Amino acid sequence: MVVLGIETSCDETAASLVRRNPDGSGDILSNVVLSQLDEHAPFGGVVPEIAARAHVEALDGIISQALARAETTFDDVDAIAATSGPGLIGGLIVGLMTGKAIAAATGKPLYAVNHLEGHALTARLTDGIRDPYLLLLVSGGHTQLLVVAGVGDYRRLATTIDDALGEAFDKTAKLLGLPYPGGPEVERRAASGNPLRFDLPRPMRGEERLDFSFSGLKTAVRQQAAKHARLSEEDVADLCASFQKAVTDTLEERLSRGIERFRADFPEIDTPALVVAGGVAANRAIRTALASLTDRHGFRLIAAPIELCTDNAAMIAWAGAERMALGLPADTADVAPRSRWPLDESAEVRIGSGRRGAKA
Repeated sequence: MVVLGIETSCDETAASLVRRNPDGSGDILSNVVLSQLDEHAPFGGVVPEIAARAHVEALDGIISQALARAETTFDDVDAIAATSGPGLIGGLIVGLMTGKAIAAATGKPLYAVNHLEGHALTARLTDGIRDPYLLLLVSGGHTQLLVVAGVGDYRRLATTIDDALGEAFDKTAKLLGLPYPGGPEVERRAASGNPLRFDLPRPMRGEERLDFSFSGLKTAVRQQAAKHARLSEEDVADLCASFQKAVTDTLEERLSRGIERFRADFPEIDTPALVVAGGVAANRAIRTALASLTDRHGFRLIAAPIELCTDNAAMIAWAGAERMALGLPADTADVAPRSRWPLDESAEVRIGSGRRGAKA
């Protein structure tokens, strides 16, 4: 089956054609992503209204490009999959309404996809992994550790109790005066810095609960920066390196406990897998630390390809294809976008509960 995926949850406009083969393997036929970096850079972050307008202007053309690169037409497409949440509501409306319009005009089924599920299932597309597996989902809005037991079957083991890891990277960059986007810039500066110069905390170390916390680490960076009347290039590099080292140490300690929990729950799996996905999974220092961690514990590390770590439509198309292959029902035309949409909706709320639902 061939599925058209549409992704507009934040500041990338994306469309992709993905084929799911009878044996369960997948092929990415095209994957077009248009970044809105230049539009948001002057503001130091994503402006929702600007993002939504940019999606409106670009999406039709991006879909046409995706079809052309895949050398296919709507006649060859079996289903439409569009991100329905979580994310910025304006962008979600643009993508989901476009998906509805195409489905209605072509008579194809529509699948409204959870953006986080797209990340969760990417390893099944790229590496052919089968469930259950342990998933570390790290992005600008989420930091979670989950058991992926199957398509639509997720059990959250841990989440952040304050800032998401990507958010902590971006805020650290901003307080150090680094350009947007902050995460890649912190990683770049850290490469030339001394990770042992500044003594920063390792939040939640030793806690029995598996949750994460990064707000205090970000505050500690600000306090260290405030001790210097004017930060030199060396100071900035050393702060970035010390911050990144604290992050990797924290992830290793927290995940060690999660790995032990997974081993206890699934003792029959000889070589279990830890999958890392989401925008922060592109950080090479984190990948290196996780590779060392999984080697020590006898786990296999599967990290999403760099181009599939950040927001993309291939993962959305694949999530739709997985649901279609299982015979799960398509969504109706009245399906609504959700700015908040946890993967494990039965999990206890840790942060951000409100009228729109739990954040994570």
